[in-house]
Amino acid sequence: MPRRHKKDRDRDYEPLDLDRARQGIRRTETKRGGRYIVQPISEKNAQKTYTCPGCQLTIPPGQAHVVAWEDESLMGAERAIEDRRHWHSHCWRIF
Repeated sequence: MPRRHKKDRDRDYEPLDLDRARQGIRRTETKRGGRYIVQPISEKNAQKTYTCPGCQLTIPPGQAHVVAWEDESLMGAERAIEDRRHWHSHCWRIF
């Protein structure tokens, strides 16, 4: 059985935030010549109804999906976040 080094045993570990881990990791993607920040939304955190800009259909509460916004907007970072859109995961993949 492998031994653990003393420094590994003594290290303070930050507890795992399961809610954050279930949500998914925010990432940057390049699509159609633009850079987008993409944040997965879990079923648990999907609490409102949205209209997907890809297919114009409803994303109901309780359905996992993604939120995407431009990484850099001509009007600034705050405006880019205000212009974020909720997409079906499939619609975002094929966008």
